[in-house]
Amino acid sequence: MPRPHPSFRRAHWAIVALFCSLGFQYATWAARIPALKTDLGLSAAEVGVLLMAAGIGAAVSFPLVALLMKRLGSPRLALLSQLALALLLPALAAAPNYPVALLVLGVDGVCVGCLNVAMNAQGAALEARYERTAMARLHATFSGGSLLAALLASGLTALTPSLWAHFGTAAALLVLLNAAARGGLLTEDAPAEAADGETTGKDGKDGKARKRGRRALPSRITLWMCCAMAFGTVTEGAMNDWSTLYMKDVAHASAGLAPLGIAVVSGMMVVARLFADGRRDRWGDGRVVLLGSALAAAGLAFALLSGGVAAALIGFACVGLGTAAVTPCVYAAAARQGSDSLTLVAAMGTTGLLAGPPLIGFIANASSLAWGFAAVAAAAGVVSLCSTRIRWTPVSG
Repeated sequence: MPRPHPSFRRAHWAIVALFCSLGFQYATWAARIPALKTDLGLSAAEVGVLLMAAGIGAAVSFPLVALLMKRLGSPRLALLSQLALALLLPALAAAPNYPVALLVLGVDGVCVGCLNVAMNAQGAALEARYERTAMARLHATFSGGSLLAALLASGLTALTPSLWAHFGTAAALLVLLNAAARGGLLTEDAPAEAADGETTGKDGKDGKARKRGRRALPSRITLWMCCAMAFGTVTEGAMNDWSTLYMKDVAHASAGLAPLGIAVVSGMMVVARLFADGRRDRWGDGRVVLLGSALAAAGLAFALLSGGVAAALIGFACVGLGTAAVTPCVYAAAARQGSDSLTLVAAMGTTGLLAGPPLIGFIANASSLAWGFAAVAAAAGVVSLCSTRIRWTPVSG
């Protein structure tokens, strides 16, 4: 394999810094929820609302993000939102009461929405400019940032319980990552495709009217991508939040084995993302998403039908392997449709992460957690079906 061009490496590492920053910032404050609960005197219900605040902020930020992407472009928006996320950590540590903490995390969610869209636009531009797949590895560094944050939280908490010391240190590291990204980001986003399959109808009429209307209404291809992203993130979010309880209550795992569920899902997802770009080169994004989501659905179905700890771990491993490349591939496809499509698809991804765990909880409350996980398997199956309706970039060579 030819060595990557130095300019590719420079841009790649700059974008890596953005992905790492997002995972690091989120995991930093999430790791200190118990301390925030104690310092602010929160109930369990109030903690739940606090956790939702950032997600809601990200989900409702779509109009603002779309506007800022047009006004600023992805490089400036990425750097500004990443720096804002760094400053919000000390602001959260200084929050004197619950309403202020809610406000800080709501703003945090908006900044997350901005950085999420901007960094994925940069990743798509990197692939387009250098004709090299990189999006899956970039998403793997998001998980790497979360791991780094968890290690930092563990180490600093052992030294001091101070939120100021922890969040101040984390903010300083984020500022350093901002400086690392500043010189290497691509100045232009990936060009939107001249036609997305919707500008000219089957009747052969000129698509100018539709082209004008795309500002208001997304194309069918974009809607299919939104559907794939929403159900894909429903699968991810549900596995993150419910796998341990499934291991305990449905698979009847011991207290020591129950946490292995999320460990298997997360570990397999990180490993798969590190190597997924090679599969994208060989098979194409469409086949990777189709087969991967089908594997996730089949693996969960196997776990449900077979029962037991071993079957559950095998099924969860299939979910981690199968869903790892779904969001990177869909983000790359959305970016090729333009910033509006990318922003809408990213918002649907956040909505899926928000809606997934409560939806599974509702189903579990109405019937059982096993039926809730059957719904997760069905969601993965829907992603597989959606992948057949999305316009993917053909495999080169």
